[in-house]
Amino acid sequence: MNPKVKVVFFDVGNTLLFPNRERIHAPLTQRGFTPDAEHLRDLECRTKNRFDGLMVADGAADHSFWWMFYSRLLSEVGLEDDAVRDQLVTGVRNSANWDQIRPGTAEQLHDIGKRYRIAVISNADGGIEDVLDRCGIARCFLTITDSGVVGYEKPHPEIFRQALKSMNAAPEESLYVGDVYSVDYLGATGAGMHAVLMDVAGAYRDKGVPRVESLAELQAALRNGEVTKS
Repeated sequence: MNPKVKVVFFDVGNTLLFPNRERIHAPLTQRGFTPDAEHLRDLECRTKNRFDGLMVADGAADHSFWWMFYSRLLSEVGLEDDAVRDQLVTGVRNSANWDQIRPGTAEQLHDIGKRYRIAVISNADGGIEDVLDRCGIARCFLTITDSGVVGYEKPHPEIFRQALKSMNAAPEESLYVGDVYSVDYLGATGAGMHAVLMDVAGAYRDKGVPRVESLAELQAALRNGEVTKS
């Protein structure tokens, strides 16, 4: 067990749960478009890096990550339709549509929970606890901090402060695991926490910051003390 870390906070989207693409992309399917998985993975990597650049440059982006993602996707498939884009953005921002869970997730969280106190910090719409419960992992966490409930979104430091308070945890003994550099990594480290990126898509392989691509890799990094190296 890493002696520096006592509490591990998790993001949800693209960290523990993944989007129900079939449901979210129904507006595309109805128009004869079915984006392939590799295109979506590549686009996620490109959009994350573009979004991060805007966020780091001035602390804000002109549009949300998903607005940027789906604007580019529609352009690349030759369907530049604002109404369709807005439907896609609305769908992906609905927490109920993030219900795809990797096999073994509950078991891996249970194992991490034997060694650390674990909790959630998520930018969501107030319904993320229900989704976590539906996916069978809500009970793994001691607290769930949902931006739709507390009124602050990452990377605002207040959402991290409220989560830390809910766990009676000090920032320096806490680790945050999330998937977006500018929102999760910089948000958490800005609040004094350790952080590691859950980089399933491989967007940050050359970033030079702590990263893993699965919960199994996170478990190994925690055992080896790699996530808190300076």
